[in-house]
Amino acid sequence: MKRFPLLRTLLTAGIATLAVAAQAQDWPAKKVITMVVPFAAGGSTDVTARALAAGMAKELGQQVIVENKAGAASNIGVAAVARAQPDGYTILLGTSTMATNATLYKNPGYNLRKDLIPVSLVSTIPLGVMVRTDYPAKSLSDFVQHVKSNKGNVRYGSSGNGASQHLAASLFSSMVGADMLHVPYKGGAPANTDLIGGQIDVVFAPLIEVLGFVDGGKLRALGVTTKTRSPRLPNVPAINEVLPGYEVVLWNGVFAPAGTPDAIVNRIAEAVQKVVKEPGFRRALEDQASVPVGNSPADFAKFLSAEIDHWAKLVKVSGASLND
Repeated sequence: MKRFPLLRTLLTAGIATLAVAAQAQDWPAKKVITMVVPFAAGGSTDVTARALAAGMAKELGQQVIVENKAGAASNIGVAAVARAQPDGYTILLGTSTMATNATLYKNPGYNLRKDLIPVSLVSTIPLGVMVRTDYPAKSLSDFVQHVKSNKGNVRYGSSGNGASQHLAASLFSSMVGADMLHVPYKGGAPANTDLIGGQIDVVFAPLIEVLGFVDGGKLRALGVTTKTRSPRLPNVPAINEVLPGYEVVLWNGVFAPAGTPDAIVNRIAEAVQKVVKEPGFRRALEDQASVPVGNSPADFAKFLSAEIDHWAKLVKVSGASLND
């Protein structure tokens, strides 16, 4: 073999390829699959992950458990998956926060374009423009005029500097041509509480967080941030109807560490797609105003690339910055 280095190299490569192929063929018979959620237990992403994990376990014939790794605006959990063995036994339910962090953070601990493989987009999620039921503006058009007439005096809350609520409201303010005053909170819940209490005027909140207040008559939805109306609130216009070109979409999707064999990535994607098609799972998403998707790795990769660029523009418009 010493006289034939090329042959030795080819044999070594062939053995490695066979080993990977065998591993992919056996997957997921080896052990439990861990789905990392980069947020605390009990939140909307965690709830979706647990329903998805249960469905995937049935499809794959292997237990799928959820592990919460919260912190640093999801960066801790995402980085942990990026560093995990690319064997299909550690996956991530990531969110649009990752696309924002790619611009907000100088070093989030991973490279979103290189260190993770987009497997399948699970759902998209609109934000809603929410005001109190006694607020002077009764419609989206009224609110646009109200903001223009009260430049710098309309206060909007968000879950923090650089959060989706902040960026969505900043884009709206920029397109209207009237600066609204940003009031950051340490989460969406306290912002919603202060909105109901009258300390702030408006929030651009994920619908899943505020639908209960809308149904309970405490808040009024003036518009949604997706390009089209939400089936959950069919009488509420899309902002795009009043401000053409406006669009902000939240999302969640499954990722795997870079280097995961294509065969395993495709099997995970197929499992996700089947779960998303299940009537019970779809109904649970639609009840919270999410739109089920379940696409291919190639389609998700294309979507993700566009989203990274889109959120980078929103960060620039907002002027948000972090020192991390």
